[in-house]
Amino acid sequence: MRSILSFARRATRRAWLMTFVLASASVAARPPAAPGPVLFEHPLALAGEGNFYVGGHYADDHGDRIMVGQMYVQYQIPAKQTHKYPLVLIHGGGQTGAGYWETPDGREGWATYFVRHGYAVYVVDQVARGRSGFFESAYGDTRRPDVAAMTQRFSRPQDTPDYPQAQRHTQWPGEGKQGDVVFDQFFASQVEDIADVSRIEDYNRAAGAALLDRIGPAVLLVHSQSGPIAWGLANDRPEKVRAIVAVEPSGPAFYGIKNVGAPDWFKDDGVRLPYGVTRTRLDYAPAVDDPAQLKPERAAQADGAGLVHCWKQAEPAHRLVELAKVPDILILGSESSYHVPYDRCTSDYLTQAGVRNAFVRLPDVGIHGNGHMMMLEKNSLDIARYLDRWIASHGD
Repeated sequence: MRSILSFARRATRRAWLMTFVLASASVAARPPAAPGPVLFEHPLALAGEGNFYVGGHYADDHGDRIMVGQMYVQYQIPAKQTHKYPLVLIHGGGQTGAGYWETPDGREGWATYFVRHGYAVYVVDQVARGRSGFFESAYGDTRRPDVAAMTQRFSRPQDTPDYPQAQRHTQWPGEGKQGDVVFDQFFASQVEDIADVSRIEDYNRAAGAALLDRIGPAVLLVHSQSGPIAWGLANDRPEKVRAIVAVEPSGPAFYGIKNVGAPDWFKDDGVRLPYGVTRTRLDYAPAVDDPAQLKPERAAQADGAGLVHCWKQAEPAHRLVELAKVPDILILGSESSYHVPYDRCTSDYLTQAGVRNAFVRLPDVGIHGNGHMMMLEKNSLDIARYLDRWIASHGD
């Protein structure tokens, strides 16, 4: 009897082993799967989490009654909240709030990092983006992401360097091109958005103000296209913006920049921010009824090699009286993004307009190799730690 049981056990083990080997071979033969979530040693302890909508209004559209202008907000409140003011994270163009929750290679995102470190965190999907919904007949034409453009601008600018700092880019996870599992995850997150960027600002200023009215004073963390939204919100609700962290905000002042490669590298590309740092109206003193009153004036020299000639106001400069009430503003730049040649211009413009701000480039604090999408790159949590320290010393 014992020998029969022993034989049965050996047969069962052989069958199990064969099943495992065949399954492993099958897995090995398949293309690599998308990265899954990282399992962390310590679970995330929350006092609460949820979502809601702010802003929006009813409108008639082709015989239907719809809502437009609403903003989706997802939040997490840590079990031990150690910071007085919550963080509001607003994504950039072609993005949704998903990019703050997790990186495309499955690592913890900035939102979760800050929750772990005692912040209440609110992450939005901009109006007409992601879970905020989109009605083309109401919002108008769209602009859509393109693989070639995203590769050149974000994941592999070093391959076709059309600005001087592009070759310093080293932090993108994976190969950074179509067919690489990490890039495919990133590109899957890209969405269409409103082509008229002035309308994006208008809608999100209104919805963002409604969010601040609901949750109270907060620190705004914005990126790229949402930079002007932060300036607008600070203009509209200065008493409810405790600090702004602007990660490579849209700029520079007034004129867009077109990268044209060596030897000239840059040329002006038309007025994109007529109110200096926004497309939409800001409160200046003396009052500005027409943005032409700001009288843009181009600097005779750049601040250094590989940088653009900044635009400022002709003196005496108009002052941004509401935005100047924000206690602390950080403009953060990377080492290798297409923003490197001009982000200082945005800081200088704000300074001239009476708005205190700090301009910091990551290599100046020992963080190297990053491009524009730094919250997704390999050293993203090193950057989050730096921002945590800055916010703790300025925004609390």
